[in-house]
Amino acid sequence: MTEEPHIPFDCTVLYEDERIIVVDKPHFLATTPRGMWYRETALIRLRQTYGEPDIIPAHRLDRLTAGIVVFVRDRASRGAYQLLFQNHLAVKTYECLAPLRPIGRPCFGTIRKLEPPRPFPLERRSRIVKQRGILQAYEEPGTPNAETLIERVGLGHMDRTGYPLSGMDGRHMVARYVLHPRTGKTHQLRVHMNSLGLPIVGDDFYPRIIEHAYDDFSNPLELVARELEFDDPLTGEHRRFTSRIPLNEWLGEWR
Repeated sequence: MTEEPHIPFDCTVLYEDERIIVVDKPHFLATTPRGMWYRETALIRLRQTYGEPDIIPAHRLDRLTAGIVVFVRDRASRGAYQLLFQNHLAVKTYECLAPLRPIGRPCFGTIRKLEPPRPFPLERRSRIVKQRGILQAYEEPGTPNAETLIERVGLGHMDRTGYPLSGMDGRHMVARYVLHPRTGKTHQLRVHMNSLGLPIVGDDFYPRIIEHAYDDFSNPLELVARELEFDDPLTGEHRRFTSRIPLNEWLGEWR
């Protein structure tokens, strides 16, 4: 493309050394080039900013998901950091906004309440499949390959001052959930939340595909990769990075 739409949000660099750069990726900005996006991606922006064409991501976030991403700038260190994520040695914590309502019964997989009779925290396990060329991932019968621990940590709907909004009925109440993926299947968190009848606010894939203009940034997916922890594979130093991107502080009626 000779003209690529501009994504009006910046990556914030939270940490850098001679081997890695850790950024707080905004919503709507892809991690790497794909489809219509090339220059307007976190990777190409970093390469241009630093003048370092060898920068690569150690892992990825969906374009619509915000939060912590680690990039590797040192060629000799690539394998060590990529294996860290491929072998699930990094601990990831996400936050999202989703409806405040009783959980539904999924068609496939299992739910295990970890502190019964309380509904949360719970462990959600299922088999998730994502086929090339099909936008949505889906669950099917079979041995689970995806596991997520889900907590509900904030109840109700607040305005910017921190007080509950008036006039909100149960259909439009949202809550804050903390998600701990123990596996890394494509769209895993979005699929698991939707399967519980709790689709993430702003999700335009689940439960159904909703088309938006490429330059419509009014309805972000309320999902943030909030925290990332790991032992550095080269130095052994324990590292923890926390995203500063807030979940939406004020929402109109949840659609």
